[in-house]
Amino acid sequence: MSERILIVDDEPHILSALQRVLRNGLKDAAGQRYAVECFNEAAPALAMARECAFALAISDHRMPGMTGVEFLSELRRIQPECGRIILSGYADLNALVSAINEAEISRFISKPWTDFDLLSTVRQVLRIRELTLENQRLADQVRQQMGVLSAQEAELRRLERLEPGITHVKWGSDGSFILEDPGEVKL
Repeated sequence: MSERILIVDDEPHILSALQRVLRNGLKDAAGQRYAVECFNEAAPALAMARECAFALAISDHRMPGMTGVEFLSELRRIQPECGRIILSGYADLNALVSAINEAEISRFISKPWTDFDLLSTVRQVLRIRELTLENQRLADQVRQQMGVLSAQEAELRRLERLEPGITHVKWGSDGSFILEDPGEVKL
């Protein structure tokens, strides 16, 4: 199964351009193309992020309804290991500082971009993510050997990285599990 990249931008031509560049110019370590999921609004993208894991998210900064910083901050809460890049056509220093501090973005790409620079930046962010995940795996392995982390806890962490939310089961009073909480507001 190939890894996924999430793109959010309210401009359809930007979405199609990013999708084209990433699908044609980017392959994972196994030589497979990334699955690129595009959304023109942040809320459905967040709903998808609750369903499946993404290696990377690229978001426009200025969008109606939710800014890129707000979107990437919420995505960070759902999927902390997902790489985050913000894209903007405006040189707004306050927005950039906010993106770094709140959403912990990895990189900032200005519009218009060159395909070479975009792909280089994306590759860097994906490589850093890959190294971070490997470091976490090795640290968990050491914790297991030291008896600080059980094999079950390590497996739960691994599963949560693959399928966000899978380890957070809500139980009903009768012992059944609840798929959706009727009181929960979905974005």
